[in-house]
This record gives sequence, structure tokens and C-alpha cells, in this order.
Amino acid sequence: MLNKKMLDNKNFKTVIDSTPLISIDLLVKKDNKILLGRRINKPAQGYFFSIGGRVYKNESIQQAMSRLAQTELNIELFFSISPRGVKSTPKFVGVFEHFYGDGIYENISTHYINLAYEFNVDDEMLNLPTDQHNEYQWFSIKELLKSEQVHKYVKGYFRN
Repeated sequence: MLNKKMLDNKNFKTVIDSTPLISIDLLVKKDNKILLGRRINKPAQGYFFSIGGRVYKNESIQQAMSRLAQTELNIELFFSISPRGVKSTPKFVGVFEHFYGDGIYENISTHYINLAYEFNVDDEMLNLPTDQHNEYQWFSIKELLKSEQVHKYVKGYFRN
């Protein structure tokens, strides 16, 4: 059962100051390019970053991926054969750690344990939300590895 109770500001600040957050990054691919959004919020504000967010208490990884795909990309993920017979289970890439000196609270660092998943899309995804990212761009892996506008943690997903 998903815990829909939101933490108040004081308690969430204590959580961020005391523990790592578990998050999922969705590495969205089309034609060997990766969709990245320019972050509006801290941490990583102003950088192009992968799409994603934290996992809520009592939320399975599949539930979190579905929620994030819906809220961050306006798409629906299927974890089995869909009515059209298309299997679109995201591929697990790995576990990564992200350490930020900043965050949403002043003078409190942010630590994420990220579960990265990759999946392919068929279209350009033009109807993207703008509450977390104010600009979107498709990057080849070579382009994102070279770009100073792409955050180093995103580059880490693609370095071998």
C-alpha cells in the first residue's frame, strides 16, 4: 500500500539531513539518443539531467517507475505484454550514488541512491511537463559526454 501522506517541511528537511533518498532515473532512448531535461530545482539546478524522482514509502519500484513516467513524461509504462502486444519493460542499468553539496534546503547536502533504468520510446514526446525541467533536448551519448551542460552524474550512466 502506497503511503500518500506527505511529510511536512520540517520532517522532510530532517530526512534529507539524516538519510539518503532512494530514487529512480529513467534513461529515455529514441534512435540512440537520450532525452534530458534542464533542471529547474536544486540539486543539479540548471544542468541537463535524466528524468526521474524518489521512491515513496511502500511504493514498489514498478509503481514508482509508472508514476514517474506519468508525471515526468506524460507516458504510460507497461511491464508486460500490452494490449498491442508490445513489451516495454525498462532495462535495469545499475545502482549509482549521487552526492550534492546543495539541495532544496539551505546548508543541507543531498545524497541519493539512484536506480537507473533505460527504455525506448517510439515518438518525440512533445507534450512534456515543465514543473521539474524547463527545456528538453535529445543527446547522443557522445554529445552528452562532451557537453558541459550535462551533469556529471548523468555522464556516469554512460561511461564504461
